[in-house]
Order: sequence, then structure tokens, then C-alpha cells
Amino acid sequence: MTSEAAETVIGVDVGSTSVRAGVFTPDGRLLGRAVRPIATHRPQADFVEQDSANIWQAVCAAVRDAVASSGAAADRVVGIAYDATCSLVLRQADGGKIGVSPDGGASDQWDTIVWMDHRAIAEAEECSATGAEVLRFLGGRMSPEMEIPKLMWLKRHRPDAWARCGLAFDLADFLSWMSTGRNERSVCTLTCKWTYLAHAEQPWDRAFLAQVGLDDFFERTGVPGRALPIGHPIGPLTAQAADALGLTTRCVVAAGLIDAHAGALGTLGAHVGESIDNRIALIAGTSSCNMGLTAAPRFIPGVWGPYYGAVCDGFHLSEGGQSATGALLDHIVESHPARASFGSKPHDAIGATLHARITQAEGEALAPRLHVLPDFHGNRSPLADPNAVGVISGLTLDRSAESLLELYWATAAAIAYGVRHIIDRMNEAGYAIDTIHLSGGHAANPFLVKLYADACGCAIARSGCAEPVLLGTATAAAAGAGLHPGLAQAARAMAGADTLLHPAPQARAMHDRRYAVFLAMHRQRSELDQLLVSAPA
Repeated sequence: MTSEAAETVIGVDVGSTSVRAGVFTPDGRLLGRAVRPIATHRPQADFVEQDSANIWQAVCAAVRDAVASSGAAADRVVGIAYDATCSLVLRQADGGKIGVSPDGGASDQWDTIVWMDHRAIAEAEECSATGAEVLRFLGGRMSPEMEIPKLMWLKRHRPDAWARCGLAFDLADFLSWMSTGRNERSVCTLTCKWTYLAHAEQPWDRAFLAQVGLDDFFERTGVPGRALPIGHPIGPLTAQAADALGLTTRCVVAAGLIDAHAGALGTLGAHVGESIDNRIALIAGTSSCNMGLTAAPRFIPGVWGPYYGAVCDGFHLSEGGQSATGALLDHIVESHPARASFGSKPHDAIGATLHARITQAEGEALAPRLHVLPDFHGNRSPLADPNAVGVISGLTLDRSAESLLELYWATAAAIAYGVRHIIDRMNEAGYAIDTIHLSGGHAANPFLVKLYADACGCAIARSGCAEPVLLGTATAAAAGAGLHPGLAQAARAMAGADTLLHPAPQARAMHDRRYAVFLAMHRQRSELDQLLVSAPA
């Protein structure tokens, strides 16, 4: 609880399945938090949609609940900022919703294409084939998770919807618009997902947009010519938004950021302003992002960026990632016949069992012939191949609980090797990563924490703040409200103390062997794909 006279700020995090809100003091103490679910619609395979009105309602409810639990006075909340998944929200010029479902229809309920939606794979490949300069800042290839290919898909497959478009937002920017009525965008969202070049005098490559059929991009999206730095004040809450959120028009809305980038700011904040080439932020939940910051740009094949100012002004971001990590572990559990053996919270039960085993050095003997490639939803980094598929080698007819433990172990290890694969590629480009700053759902699982340390050979740093993603967004809110001179100063002032877990030396040899198998499986999958391509008709 806090004194009602104290000024506070709020960070709001919109993930894939829920909204979280947290109330923070200017020195980074979390006073209260709340969670609300959001709805998801899957009209067909690889199509994932949400309802922006449902998301806004969940945001408002979570903020009200967080303030109530914090003991803070609503009229002393002076700043708010939003982070969100890089989902695409479509609206008419007057703010009316536009449905994005592939079958059209009269309903405009589902107006948001979720980040993980892969409907635009063909359009992403078309973008990559242009060889445009903007691709240098995307690791060389366009991803279907980005907004340009999704807009191309909409124009081609839903021309009726495209004709009605007057506004298109990354989800974090949509929430700022709902809060202020002002059509401003964050440098984080536009740089990472819209081909905006924040470092350039002319940040938009209009020739590229025309080349991929988006000559009417600005007319249909309402995207401004310039983006705002993270933490820059957009304006106060409107009276309507203040009423919905349970706050006052005194509260200033700051330019926000993508959810994973908020995690990077929240976990690396204490080190902003120093040389941090040896550190990477790993934000691991449904999917995972791996983020490194450098003063000079580094171009790394298969790793997004360098993105200038996408986490903090003055730094270039290198962003790797895995499209399905927590989602893959969910899939493994849900599809196994022995899942009921581990109760209502199978990840907790399985994780506890496996943590005890690897702590007792039994990892060497656990499933030595069972290996996984975790690319069940494509490979975001470092192969940049959305068409990549998962592989499991070493299956038997065993349907027991023990077989689920072994498969979960092999899958989790493969996810960790995917991080190691990205780190190797980054280190080849000049990084010297020896510390992983972990946040997201995986940071709460001791088994996964230890596995990341041992498999990657890196120390794992965890923030003393229980909600580092919310902390990163609250940092932007504090900067926007003027509680600190700027974002970097706010990040340092609000950062939680790190705790470190070092890798177990005795596990190194076993993980080196399994990682060698992991790399060999990548080569073998490629060879199989080539055989299919070259086979006679």
C-alpha cells in the first residue's frame, strides 16, 4: 500500500491471451497488478484474430483492478503507457471497426490480425524477393508476422475491407489512440514491424511500398510521416478514456512499445548507458524474443534489425526470436495421452519433476536418443524460414507418463538450443553474450531457467521486479509523465536488482552433444526438403 499523496504510473501489457496492468512508484516498486483474459478467434489454420473492442474493455478492467489493489489514489496516477503484441488493428477513418476474417461476412467483430497469424506467408516472400534496402534492417527477409505483408493480404483477399480502411495500428498504438484520440505512433512499432527506418532522414521507402502494391499505404492506414520516441508524451487521457479506465485527465499517455521490447527495457534497464554487448534479453512466453543492444548497428543474417531506438534512444536493437515456445510446450502436453497423469497444472508438475532430475545430474541419462527441432510454427531466427517444420526423432510406441516427461524434456532442450543458435549467430557478428536477462512466463519455471543456463552456457539474470515486462512499460509512462528526465534515466532509476544463476559445468558436455545433434537435424531437414524439390514428377 502507498500514501494517497504519492504519484504513480501504470504499465499495461497486452499479451496473446490476456491483459495485465501494474501500478508502479517512480523508483520502480510494484504496488498492485491485475489480469483480465481476452478472446481469440481461429477461423481456419494459420488464421488468428482478436476483437480490439474486447481488448480495450479488458484493458480498462485490468487498470481499474490494479489501481484498486495498489492502494494508490486514481487522481495521483500521472502517467500510463501500453505495450502489446505486434497485432494489426484495422479501423475506418471515423473509428468504426473493420472485420478481417477471410470469409468476409457482415460481422466486423474480429478486426485484429494477431501477430502469430501466418495468412500472409506468400506476401512476405514477395517482399523478400524485391531485394529492397529496407530488408537489410530485417535480417534479409520479411516475416509474415510483420504488418506490411498482412496489409498486402488484406488488399488482395479482402478488397472490400481495404476500401473501408482509414486507420491501421499496431496494437500498442491503437491503445494510445483510444486513450488520447491522437493518431501518433511509436518508433518501436513502426521500426520493427512497418519498415520504418528511424535512423534515416527519409524514414519511409515509398518506392518499396509501391513495389509491393501499397501505393495507397498512407491513405488507407493513416500512418504519420514521423514516429514518436518511446516514452514521449502523446497527450492526456480524454474524458471518455479516463472514465473507462477509472483515472483522470491529469494522466499523460506516453508512446509505448511492443511487449517483448518492454521486457527488454525492463530487464536491461539497469545497464542502459554502459557497454552491454555481453547481455541479451530473453522474453519467453507463448513465443520468445532475444534482444541485444549496441551503440553501433550490426547486420546479422536471420536476425531482425538493426532497429534504431526500438528499445531506447541511442541504441540499435538486434532481435532474434522463436515463433512457438510456450505454445509448443502446450502442444506437446495437450497431444500426449498421458497428460492427465500430471493434474490440472501439468507444466508445473512436469517442470518440478524434471528440475529435480537435472539438478541431480540425471539429464545425461534422460531420453538420450530423443531429439526435437522446435520449428512447429516456422523458424523466425536465425533461419528466417516461416515454412520450416518441426521434427521429432526417436519416438517409440510408449504412451506412459514417463514418455511424456522425456518428450517434454527433449522439446524444452530444443527450445533452449534455438536460443543458443541465435546467440551463436549474434556472437559471430561481434556480440560476446555471456548473460541472458530472462523474463516472461518461463522465468517463473525453475526447470526452464536452469535449462536455459546449462544449454546456452550463459548466466541467467532475473529481475527483482516480479513483472519486468510491466516495469519496462511503466518506465515509458514515468518518462512521459516527467517523473524522470528521459527514458534511459527512468530505466536506470526504476530497474530491479538482478539475481544470477550460473550454468552447471558438469552439464556442458551433454548439452554440447545434444546441440550438435540439433544442428545436424537442421541440415538433414534441409536435405530432405531438397530431395522433395528435385524428385521427378
